[in-house]
Amino acid sequence: MFTFRLKTVLRLRIAQRDERRGELAKAMRAADILREQRDHLNQEMTDNLELARQLAEPGQAHIDRIVQAHRYGAILKGTLAQLVSQETQIAAEIERRRLALTEADRQVRVLEKLSERQREQYERDEQRQEMKQLDEAAGLSYLRRRNLQHQEAGR
Repeated sequence: MFTFRLKTVLRLRIAQRDERRGELAKAMRAADILREQRDHLNQEMTDNLELARQLAEPGQAHIDRIVQAHRYGAILKGTLAQLVSQETQIAAEIERRRLALTEADRQVRVLEKLSERQREQYERDEQRQEMKQLDEAAGLSYLRRRNLQHQEAGR
């Protein structure tokens, strides 16, 4: 029965690879959340600009509300800049985690290939041993028959 000596190490590497996958998935979910927030913020900025235009129409200018809309627009722009900065950071983190996953996956594949080669070698050795036993059994059988024939011929 074949047993891979590094089976425990392989299991450990698989667990590490799965952990790296989870970390990458978390980072990607964070990027999705930031993207949704940015989209929502862009929509809110568009709505605010439209409101400011409506307030600035001739005849019914509401100076205080226009100023508030512009201040709110400035706040939204600042928030958007922060989101873009966070998206840049999370993109770098995603890339770092992707590379870590790639390396973990490579380590698993190396051990799996080693296991497969050792299994194949084990099977070849087993076949060789089996053939050797069969050859010995056939040789012994031949010798027995030959001895029997000599004994019968000598009678």
